[in-house]
Amino acid sequence: MTRYSPDRLHEEVAYLAYHFHWPYHEIMQLDHRERQRWVAEIARINERLNEQGGTPR
Repeated sequence: MTRYSPDRLHEEVAYLAYHFHWPYHEIMQLDHRERQRWVAEIARINERLNEQGGTPR
């Protein structure tokens, strides 16, 4: 079993909280894969906005 880096967990929580305004306890209820999926989706949205000259959140 591989341990999940506490630093990486904090990065994911901060990223989701910043972009979606989700509270900490809700983010922590997500399993690892679901959190990673949301992080990836936000990153794709931001990339698309950057390519279009929009302002990412």
